[in-house]
Amino acid sequence: MPLHKAFGVDLGSSAVKIYSQHQDTIIAEKNMIAIRNQDQILAVGNDAYEIFEKNPSNVSVISPVLGGKIADINHTEMVLKALLEKTDAQALLGYSLYLAIPSDLSEIDRRAYYTIGNSNRKNKIYMVDKTIADAVALGIPILHTKGTMIVNMGAQSTEISVIEQGRVVVSKMLDIGGKQLNEGIANEVRRRYNLHIGNRTARRLKFSLAYLGEDIMEARKIVGVDSLSGLPREEIVPSDVIHETILAPVRKICEEIQFFLERIPPQIRHNIEDQGIFVAGGTSRIPDMEWFLKQETGQKIRLSDYFEFCTVCGLKEIMGNRTLRKWVR
Repeated sequence: MPLHKAFGVDLGSSAVKIYSQHQDTIIAEKNMIAIRNQDQILAVGNDAYEIFEKNPSNVSVISPVLGGKIADINHTEMVLKALLEKTDAQALLGYSLYLAIPSDLSEIDRRAYYTIGNSNRKNKIYMVDKTIADAVALGIPILHTKGTMIVNMGAQSTEISVIEQGRVVVSKMLDIGGKQLNEGIANEVRRRYNLHIGNRTARRLKFSLAYLGEDIMEARKIVGVDSLSGLPREEIVPSDVIHETILAPVRKICEEIQFFLERIPPQIRHNIEDQGIFVAGGTSRIPDMEWFLKQETGQKIRLSDYFEFCTVCGLKEIMGNRTLRKWVR
């Protein structure tokens, strides 16, 4: 058994991404825990997600991270501990945890991240701003940039940040992410077709039909529960319904980006306009998202190939490069 192991952890609202340094691998599992009768842990991670929306009344399936922040310390700690055990985290002298945390956090919220990783007193807890981790993965020269904007479009929130010469100048989290888009789609399908669908179905419609650029007319057959009869029923949902549903919240993100550009100093804004806006996060996978952001903001958009893995890939680079350790606290 190794004396010490190191892990990089991105606690997302939808999924937990863990980089194991000794195995040089990244795993991703759903950030969910299933609890029976309020006290018995039934499943964690992907196993809990399999129960989600199918669970009986005595089983609760909980997402302990909401809106990009820890909502339940105990449940988050249980999820993290279980997933670390899946990566063979046993070590005689404990392990080092590099936790990616949102830049826009209060001291109380920061303390919550320290608490969940420090259940074993042998562990060493390090924190890295998510914006810095994203910047490293995107190849941005952090110390030398005169102004860079990074937009991370996550599962339940979007974080807009500006960095300059090695520090996060300003950062803001918006309550807009993939989950809100899914809920909007489910509500619209229920309103138009009297059909109840789950989060999974709404998510599939979002990524297959939510064209933000080209005027593409497609449709998908879905199965839901009829609002009147309570029986399963099929329905054909066209792409224009999904497009109209997600348009307003995505446009709201664009408005916030424009607001940022108007409020920051001219020299920083000039540099951002020159190099473009960097975009990461799982929600950026929506078809034509890059084109839409460019049209709405008037700026060049540089979409990360890592998508939702951008932050944990940045942690991997930081853990393996002593020069980058200066951004670890």
